[in-house]
Amino acid sequence: MVNLNKAKEMLISIPIWKGAIIVEPLEGGITNHNYLITDNNDKYVARFGEDLIHHQVMRFNELAASKAAFEIGVAPKVIHNEKGLLILEYIQSSPLTPGKLREENTLKKIISLMKIIHKKMPNYYKGPAMIFWVFHVIRDYAWTLRKMHSPYVDKLNHLIEDSNKFEKISGPYEIVFGHNDLLAANILDDGAKLWIIDWEYAGFNSPLFDLGGLASNNGLTEDEENFMLEEYFGHKVTLNLKNKYQAMKCASLLREVMWSMVSEITSDIEFDFNKYTKENFDRYKIEKQKFFQ
Repeated sequence: MVNLNKAKEMLISIPIWKGAIIVEPLEGGITNHNYLITDNNDKYVARFGEDLIHHQVMRFNELAASKAAFEIGVAPKVIHNEKGLLILEYIQSSPLTPGKLREENTLKKIISLMKIIHKKMPNYYKGPAMIFWVFHVIRDYAWTLRKMHSPYVDKLNHLIEDSNKFEKISGPYEIVFGHNDLLAANILDDGAKLWIIDWEYAGFNSPLFDLGGLASNNGLTEDEENFMLEEYFGHKVTLNLKNKYQAMKCASLLREVMWSMVSEITSDIEFDFNKYTKENFDRYKIEKQKFFQ
C-alpha cells in the first residue's frame, strides 16, 4: 500500500518538477492508489500500482495503451513512468455519473469515442499487446478463488457453466482493441470534450464487451441499449446481434462479480468489496434470468 507519506517521498525524488510540489490524495479508483500533484500552476495525476496477475493487469500494457490513447486524442498525456508508478497530465474535468452518461447526446459522444478507440488504437499501440478475453478471465478467476479457498467456491461450477454458454452464444467474433472497463468514473467531461482514463484492462477483445460493459455498469434501459447498438453498428438491431450482445453483457457482469470476489481477498484498497460483490451478483442473476427466458 502506498500511503500519502510514502507517495510524497517517492514523488519528490523524481527530477521533473519546476518547484516544490504539493501531493494530495485523489478520490476514486478501486485498483490503484491515486494522488494529485500540484507543481506551480501545473497539475498531474500519479497512479501507484504493481502488476496484478490475478486480475490480468500488466502495467507495461497500461503504459502502452495510455500512450496510444493520447496519440488518438482520447486520453491525457503520460508525463513519467517507472516501476509501479504512472504520472499523467491532469485534466480539469468531472467524471460522468451513470445518469449523465445515459443522456442521448452524451451516449452518442461515448459511442463515437469507442469507435475511434476500437479501430485506431492498434495503429498507435507499440510493443507486446494483451488480449482481454472475458471467458478466459472468468475461468482464471475460478482457479484463483479455488486456490485461495474463497467462501464462494461452491458457486464456481455453476458460474463456469454459465460462462461457457455465453461464450458459445456470443460468437463468431469481430476483434477490436477495447478499453474493457467503461465505468462512468473512467469517462471525464471537461465541458468541451470527453476523455477516457484508466487503461489497465485494455486489450484486444470483441466490441460487444465494451458495449455490454457500458450498459451493465451504468444501468442502461433496453431502449438506451438499442440506441447504443444502432449508433455503434449503423443499422437496426437484429435478433442475432441482440442475442450475441446480451450474452456478452451477462459475461461482463459475471466477470465484475468474480473480479470483486477475488478483490475481497487480495486488495488493500479501503472499499467494501463484499457489498460490491453482492450488488453485482444480484444484477447478474437478474440479467441471466432475463436472457435465458
